Amino acid sequence: MSLQLARLLQLASPTLPVGAYAYSQGLEWVAESEVVRDEASTLVWIGDLLEWNMGRYEAPLLAQMLRACRANDAALLSDLNARYLASRESVELRAETLQMAFSLVRLLRELGEESAPTLTLIHALETPAYPIIWACAATAWQIEGDAALTAYLWSWVENQTMAAIKAVPLGQAAGQRIMFALGARIAPIVARAQQLSARDYSNFAPGFAIACSQHETQYSRLFRS
Repeated sequence: MSLQLARLLQLASPTLPVGAYAYSQGLEWVAESEVVRDEASTLVWIGDLLEWNMGRYEAPLLAQMLRACRANDAALLSDLNARYLASRESVELRAETLQMAFSLVRLLRELGEESAPTLTLIHALETPAYPIIWACAATAWQIEGDAALTAYLWSWVENQTMAAIKAVPLGQAAGQRIMFALGARIAPIVARAQQLSARDYSNFAPGFAIACSQHETQYSRLFRS
């Protein structure tokens, strides 16, 4: 159990060299447009995305990916990968997930883990998305489903908060308060994601899609998305 925990912390760490720090997923644009301008509005923005976008689409999709990896179901993984890529609303979002997937595959190769049985599934994917590679790595390292989903969502919350600290900007204490509040909301989101039927998946978040698209032509920016 202690080894699985260490591997889980490694996958969720902001030091994982996949370039997550370079992306804000539209948050930089909403800060520029002053939709997000302080701690309270930042908490609302990230919290709404956690609940309605991540929680009702990416998290349940990741739960399916984890189950497909455990079942060694290459056909289902390919379908889930295609569904995830189709959900990327902007060029930047698609480029982000492909770049992060490439970087994680390279890291696994450098760790000597690419030949693990579960990870061989990724070789059949022509354009793997980041969650697929992450799910295969978590499965290869025998990380339990709820823990994997919790860590994945926490990593996303942490990265969004770090982007907000730079872009809004916010102080470090404000960032910790945001993560403290959102961390308490992850457990029920994980529980729902494990049970949600595919027909109920939804990533309908037009404000998010607009922010990501607008960021592509933003004049001055720190982030790649």
